[in-house]
Amino acid sequence: MHIPELRAALAETGAGPGHTSRFLRSWTHNRPLSAGRAHPERHFPQAMLRVAPALQEQLAKLVRPVSEHPAADGSRRLLLALQDGKTVETVLLPRQGVCVSTQLGCAVGCRFCMTGRDGLIRQLGSAEIVAQVVHARSLTAVRKVVFMGMGEPAHNLTAVLEAIDVLGQEGQIAHKQLVFSTVGDPRAFEALAAQRIKPALALSLHTTRADLRRQLLPRAPDLSPQALIEAAAHYAELSGYPVQVQWTLMHGVNDGTDEWEAIVALMSRRRLMLNLIPFNDVEGSGYRRPSWEHAADMARWLNRHGVYTRLRRSAGQDVEAGCGQLRTRQPEVQVVKRRHPLNAAAPTLGASG
Repeated sequence: MHIPELRAALAETGAGPGHTSRFLRSWTHNRPLSAGRAHPERHFPQAMLRVAPALQEQLAKLVRPVSEHPAADGSRRLLLALQDGKTVETVLLPRQGVCVSTQLGCAVGCRFCMTGRDGLIRQLGSAEIVAQVVHARSLTAVRKVVFMGMGEPAHNLTAVLEAIDVLGQEGQIAHKQLVFSTVGDPRAFEALAAQRIKPALALSLHTTRADLRRQLLPRAPDLSPQALIEAAAHYAELSGYPVQVQWTLMHGVNDGTDEWEAIVALMSRRRLMLNLIPFNDVEGSGYRRPSWEHAADMARWLNRHGVYTRLRRSAGQDVEAGCGQLRTRQPEVQVVKRRHPLNAAAPTLGASG
């Protein structure tokens, strides 16, 4: 399901923009439509109230919790079943964040990532993307959404932008707390600049060498690192907040001093910040992470030379929830129930309508 289909279904009942916005707000906050209203029939068209329970039930079934895998750092990897029986992974992050997926599988085929091993399986609808956030909110507070799970958001651009719009408007997520991650598709840079909600941007760069980048990201757009950084810096000025440049750090591949010096030449004096993310184990990749000491030395050197750099620990590595470790898995036996299922409000609305 896509958000425009939901809007159209509500419009057919006589719902105006305000009614639709209230419906979407109740959904994205995982609250009943009648919340805060003693007499919902005074606030919504009768025809809308009659169909609302069925729509809510349909939305509640978009993702079904299958299993939950808590990590030592407080994050949780969630395996969710979709209506067609396929599974998607979502990660609850520490400090009220959630990492959502935008595709099943991925076509980019990054050599250091498990998600794309089987290529692209299918796109997620914009409602399926938002439903991951709704489910997360049934488990914990969510104030940040990062589009860094399974898939390349730029390859499902329309659906992702629809999801961002709803989450930023009705979902009331601060715009800079919505983080669009991309390997650097020109269509994404252009589209993001035209949106009323301009999310934060994360650019997966990983190297300053064009030839190495083609090896590591074989089906990413063939743009030079210089061109990508120029586009990212332009968007940073437009949005008003820094672009995160993502760098999966692999021993003997992209952690040498030649890269350090090239990063400074490429990124210094720009509204960018570099996230160094030591490689997470991916079976059969042939890569390994450098020592933490070496990674810390690199971060310190870059900061001293004018590139704001953060050394990051991927959340949930002990339960395969870290960067590059998500994939479409077979359902486990464990079943996790929502704390506040959305369609619990359906009988109340039906009675009121």
